[in-house]
Amino acid sequence: MISQGAAAATSGSGSNSGSNSSTNISVADTANTADLCDLSPVPTLVVSPALRIQRVSQGVEDAWHRGRHEFLGKDLFTALYGGSPLERFDRIPLARAIEEAVAARSFRHCYAVYSARGVAWTARIIPIFRGDEMLSLVLDWDRVESKTADGDEIIQSALSVDGVLRLLVQTVKDYAIFLLDTRGYVATWNTGAELLKGYKKEDIVGKHFSTFYGKDDLEAGKPEDELVNCLREGRVQDEGWRYRKDGSRFWANVIITALYRNGVHVGFGKVTRDLTERREAELRLVAAYEESAKLKNDFLANMSHEIRTPMHGMLSACALLLDTKLDEDQRETVNIISESGQVLLQVINGILDYSKLKSGNFSVNTDLVGVASVISSVVKNVQMTLIPGVYIKLVLAPGLPKSAQGDPLRFRQIFQNIIDNAVKFTEKGSVQVDASIAAEDETSYTILTQVTDSGIGVPEDDVQNLFKPFTQLEKPTKKRFQGTGLGLSIAKSLAELLGGQMGYRPNPEHNGSIFWFTVKLKKMANSNQLGIPDMQIDQETAKSQQDSEKEKMLRRIREMAPYKRILAAEDNLVNQKVLSRVLSSLGFQDFTIASNGAEAVSLLTASPNAYDLVLMDISMPVMDGFEATRKIRTCGIPVPIIAMTAYALRGDSETCLEKGMDDYISKPVNINKLLQKLLTWLDSPEWSKTGINEPN
Repeated sequence: MISQGAAAATSGSGSNSGSNSSTNISVADTANTADLCDLSPVPTLVVSPALRIQRVSQGVEDAWHRGRHEFLGKDLFTALYGGSPLERFDRIPLARAIEEAVAARSFRHCYAVYSARGVAWTARIIPIFRGDEMLSLVLDWDRVESKTADGDEIIQSALSVDGVLRLLVQTVKDYAIFLLDTRGYVATWNTGAELLKGYKKEDIVGKHFSTFYGKDDLEAGKPEDELVNCLREGRVQDEGWRYRKDGSRFWANVIITALYRNGVHVGFGKVTRDLTERREAELRLVAAYEESAKLKNDFLANMSHEIRTPMHGMLSACALLLDTKLDEDQRETVNIISESGQVLLQVINGILDYSKLKSGNFSVNTDLVGVASVISSVVKNVQMTLIPGVYIKLVLAPGLPKSAQGDPLRFRQIFQNIIDNAVKFTEKGSVQVDASIAAEDETSYTILTQVTDSGIGVPEDDVQNLFKPFTQLEKPTKKRFQGTGLGLSIAKSLAELLGGQMGYRPNPEHNGSIFWFTVKLKKMANSNQLGIPDMQIDQETAKSQQDSEKEKMLRRIREMAPYKRILAAEDNLVNQKVLSRVLSSLGFQDFTIASNGAEAVSLLTASPNAYDLVLMDISMPVMDGFEATRKIRTCGIPVPIIAMTAYALRGDSETCLEKGMDDYISKPVNINKLLQKLLTWLDSPEWSKTGINEPN
C-alpha cells in the first residue's frame, strides 16, 4: 500500500512533477528505519549493546501511558523495573532471554516479562548485527490476553494444563506444588501448598515466592540465585529452612524447574516437601556425635590423668632411686622399672596423639631444623637397640640444608617411628637410612627420608592396612612385638601436616621393607651462618653438653634453695612423698604440702608473703586447682603458680594460663623441665632460655 500510494502521487503531478518528485524522494529517503520505529503503534524499544535505550515508539506512550523521557538514555532494566521492591527478580528472565538472543543471533520471546496498568506484555527480542558487530537490540512488545499479569489464567493458558492433571496437582496434600510466572510471582496454589505453608490461595497468588525465605537467605540473595541457576541449568534443587504464614519454620526440599512452551520461557514449576522430621533426626545424630566426641575427649583426658598420676610417682621414684648408691643387680632392676614406665608413657602418648590428630587439634610449630643433625641423633640412639648381628648404615646427601624452618620435634617423631619399626622387625641383616632433597624451589626444600630394612617384610595382602589406625599385622595369639598399631598412622598424618607424604614399597633386594616420607621445610636467609652442621653429631659430645647444662642448673638451684619457700598442692599420697623427696634432693628445706586446693588457699591467705612459688595440681578433692587459683588471684596474692598436672591433652596448658596460672608442666614430670621452671620463677629469667628442651 505504501508503494502504490507513492506511485499515484507521482503520476498525478503531470509535466510539472519534477520539483515535486524531487521533494517526495527526499521525504522517502528520510523516512528511515528509526523514524518508522518512532511512529510504530507497537510498543518498541531500540537498545544499544550497552543496554541503553536509544529509541522509543509512539506505541509505548499510547499503550503504557508513559512518556518517552522516562526511557530515552536510560538503562533498560532501570526504565522497566526501577523502583519495584522486587526489581532484582523482575530483571532475571529478560536478562537471560537477551543473553540467549545475542548468543544465537536470533530472536527470542520472553513471556509476560513486563506489566503496565495491570496488563502483562511479552517481549520479542531481535539482535541487529553487522558482521560480528552488534549494533542494537530491538524489543517489541505483545499484549498478553489475560485479566491480570499475575493471575492463574496467564500461566495456565500458556501451559494448557490438562484438566485431569490439573485436578491431580491441586488435590495433592503431601507436596506443595505451584507455579511461578517468569519473575517469580506465585500464579497457582494447590492443597498441599496451603496445608504446608499456611496461606490460602487468595492470600498468596500474586505475591513473590521470596516470601517463604528467611532473613539470612534474603540478605544472601538466595531466591534470585535460584532463579538464575534454574534458567541456566533448567532445574535447581535445594534444602533449607522455609517459613509459613504464622512465622514457624520447616525444613524444605525444594525443586524448581524452568517451564517453556514452544521454546518460550513462560514460568517456573516449584515442588516443596516438608522434611522437618528427617532434619530433626539428622540434628539429633549430629548432637549425639558431638556428645560422643565430647565424652571421648573427656574419657581421654580422664584416662591421661589416671595413668599419668601413678606413672609420675613411679618414674620420679625411680629417678630418685637411681641417684642413690645401688649395687649392680639393684640398679639393673630399677632401670627395668624405669624403661617399662617409659614404654607405657609412649603408649599413652600415642593414643593421645592419635586422638588430637583425628579431632584436628594437633599443633605444628615453626623452629629451626637441622635435618642431618636430627637424623644422625636418632640413628645414634637406635644403635643401642639393634639385635646382635644387625648393623645400621646412614647415607646423608651432601646437599642437605644446614638449617631450615619447620617443626623439628614432629620431624624427629616421624623418623623415630619408622626407624624404630625397621629395627624392631629386623632380626638379621641391616637397616639403611637415606636422606636427600627430593625437590627445591625459591622458598622451600622437600626432604626425602627413606628407611630400608632386611626384616620380616609386609605380606602383600596386608599392605593396604599398613597405615590404618589400631591395625597390627601379627595375630594377637602369636604376637611377638609390642605396639598399639598407631605409630604408622600417626606418622603418616604428621608427614601430611608438614606438607609431605608417606609410603611403603617392598625391598627389591631382600625380604624386608622400604618406608619413606617427605616433609616440606622453608628456606632461611643466611642459613649457612647459623652454625647447624649437616654432618653426624658426636652423640657423646651432645650428651656431655646436656649434662653440663643440667649440672649448671642443679648447682644454681642448690645455691638458692635454702632461701626459697615452696607451697605444693597435691592430693595423691605417693606423689606427695615423691615430691617431698625431689624438693629435698634439690636442697629445698622450707616447703609445705597441701592435700587440696582449699588448704593451699587457707595457707596463702593466712600468710600472703610466706611462699615464693606454688606448685598446683588440678584434679583435687574439696577444691580443685582452678578454683584455688581463682581465689588466690581474687585475694591479690602475686605469688607465681605453676600447674603441675597429669592432664596433658592439647589445650590443657592454655586453659591453665587462662585460669590465672603462670606456667604449666605435665606429669610424669621431666626433671630437666622441672629445673627450668623452678629457675624461671625463682631466679633470673635467663634460665628459661636454657638449651635443655626435652619434651614433657
